[in-house]
Amino acid sequence: MRPKIITGFLILLFIFTAVFCTRSPDSSKGIKQVEEQTNQVSPKSVETWLAPDTSTIPDTKEGDLIRYGRKLITNTSEYLGPRGSVAHTSNGMNCQNCHLNAGTKSFSNNFALVASGYPKFRPRSGRVETIEFRVNDCLQRSLNGHAIDSLSKEMRAYVAYFKWIGKDVKEGDKITDAAVEKLPFLDRAADPEKGKALYIAKCKVCHGSKGQGLLRPDSVTFTYPPVWGKESYNIGAGMHRLSHLAGFIKNNMPFGSTVQNPQLSDVEAWDIAAYISSQPRPLKDVRMDWPDMASKPFDHPFGPYSNRFTEEQHKYGPFGPIKQANEKLKAAGKQAK
Repeated sequence: MRPKIITGFLILLFIFTAVFCTRSPDSSKGIKQVEEQTNQVSPKSVETWLAPDTSTIPDTKEGDLIRYGRKLITNTSEYLGPRGSVAHTSNGMNCQNCHLNAGTKSFSNNFALVASGYPKFRPRSGRVETIEFRVNDCLQRSLNGHAIDSLSKEMRAYVAYFKWIGKDVKEGDKITDAAVEKLPFLDRAADPEKGKALYIAKCKVCHGSKGQGLLRPDSVTFTYPPVWGKESYNIGAGMHRLSHLAGFIKNNMPFGSTVQNPQLSDVEAWDIAAYISSQPRPLKDVRMDWPDMASKPFDHPFGPYSNRFTEEQHKYGPFGPIKQANEKLKAAGKQAK
C-alpha cells in the first residue's frame, strides 16, 4: 500500500474516532434526556388497567375535590337526583350503574382513557368535545336529566376525579379493557322473545319483572337500577345501542360475572339486550346525532341511513351485512377523495 494512501486512511480513522467514539459528559446527558422524553410520549398497549388506590388521593383541597367527584360517580342521585341535596337534574340512577365500581372495573366502561382522550372529535355530535361536554351528554342521556354548569363545583369535581384516575395514562395509550367486549355477531337477528325468557330467569330478581329496578328504602336512589321505563336511560344513551348493551351484559351480568368467568353465552347476551331494548323508555330528540350519516354505527336504531337496511335490522340485526356495507361505503368515499 502506498504511503500517501496509508496516511490518508489513518487521518480518516482518527476523525471518525474523535467524533463518534468520544462524548463529553454534557452530550451524554443530553442524549439520555432525549431518550427519556421519547419513552414518556410513546403510546403503550395495556390489556388490564389498574386504577390508582383511593388511599393515594392527596389530603389537600384538590384531593377533597377528587373525593367529591368519586362520590358524584357512585351516588349521583344523592346529590343530583330527584331528591338530590345539590340539584334535581337526573333520574335517580348513578353514573356507576354503567361505569361499575366508580369507573374502575375492567370491561365496564371504565374511566382509564377519559383524561388523556379529551378533548376529542366524536362523530355522534359531529364536534370536538371537552370532558365537561361529555359529562353533560351523559347526564342528559344515560341519566335522562339536564346539563349542569360547566364551572360548578360538581363539574370541577367530576373533571378532577377523571384526571386523577387517569393520571398514569398517556395520550395514545391503548387499554383493551376500557370499554366492553365486542361480541361476535349472530347470523340472525337478536330475539326479544328469547331474551324475555332469559331475563325472567337471570335478571328479574334484581331489576324487576317490569325492569323497574329496586329503589332504596330512602327513595333517594336505586340499589339495582331500572333497565327500562320512565326512570331508566333514554333512547339517546349509548346503552340503547344493542352491541354496547350486549357486551356490558355478557361481561358483568348477572352480578359477579367477569370476562374470565361469564354466566351467559354470547347468544344469551344478545337476546337479553334485544328484550331490554324493545321495552319503552324515555324519549330524546336524536335527529341531530351523527350529522355525517355515513358515520352512523351499524346498530344505531334510528334512520335515515346511507345504506339500504331498515331500522328494524339496524336495531336487532343481523349486523354483519350492515357492517360490510358501511365499510364498502367508507372505502368508496376515501377513493373518491
